[in-house]
Amino acid sequence: MTHTEMPFAGTVDCPTTVNRGMVTGCWKMKRPVQNRDLCTECLNCWIVCPDACITQTDDGLTWNYEFCKGCGLCGQECPVGAITYVPELEFKD
Repeated sequence: MTHTEMPFAGTVDCPTTVNRGMVTGCWKMKRPVQNRDLCTECLNCWIVCPDACITQTDDGLTWNYEFCKGCGLCGQECPVGAITYVPELEFKD
């Protein structure tokens, strides 16, 4: 790629598909679990998630656990305590 082909300011398009070669969710020790009754959908968790694992759907917020590393930022930023953590090895779907 030459400099004339590079997008302005080095920006690149947002990924639109999941890269199965980059699945990293097996690293986490604790899984974030949302209490939908408490959630106000303020989207603080979505904003702070460094791996963009949280998606807003018609049914509310969902986590993509294939990429979530259990960093805890979503739960720390939740103003109503709607996100708790369950040890990954004890989690039951």
